[in-house]
Amino acid sequence: MPDFDHQRRTMVDGQLRTYDVTQAGLLAAFGAVPREEFVNIAQRSTAYVDQPQRLGGSRALPAPMVLARLIQAAEIEPGDRVLEVGCGTGYGAAVLTALGASVVALESDPELADRAKVCLAAAGAAATVVTGPLRAGWAELGPFDAIVMNGSFETEPSELLSQLREGGRLVGVRGVGRSARAMLYRRAGGHSSGRPVFDAAAPILPGFEAAPAFSF
Repeated sequence: MPDFDHQRRTMVDGQLRTYDVTQAGLLAAFGAVPREEFVNIAQRSTAYVDQPQRLGGSRALPAPMVLARLIQAAEIEPGDRVLEVGCGTGYGAAVLTALGASVVALESDPELADRAKVCLAAAGAAATVVTGPLRAGWAELGPFDAIVMNGSFETEPSELLSQLREGGRLVGVRGVGRSARAMLYRRAGGHSSGRPVFDAAAPILPGFEAAPAFSF
């Protein structure tokens, strides 16, 4: 049987610490949340490898390093109200909850949302799972101190940015392929501006795909 505790420590020390994840609380959260419980049963033996974990269809958990650096860039503080967009099975929401955030976990796929509820309850993570289109966010429980997009986007997340409170942050991966970059947006004076923070790749989130180009 795999020693998941050992694999989790190895992930923290070999993947996160060596890729500029320095926040002690964040490292502790990744060391505490059992990632193997949030992947498909057949994939548990590879739950801690440095790559996305497929959940079915086009959906996947981002690689641990990408998720950790996104959350670090979002500067989550205990008590922050955080919207996680595309929660999948709830792994990112569990990490955010371990940081002391109040988490709304949004998922567009009802089956994944149901799995997230089960996985989060088993992990003792009190996140609120809601189901709806990812592009629309969840304004009724906002505004949010931070929004974590659990994947990539090709079109600007304008509706999500409008749900940030003043000083709020949004993080996610913009683009696909070699041109993809992790982005940090901040809201100030009623407007949001973004900047790249590191090179990254992540599965694209439903609803954030670029419109197909016309060809002749």
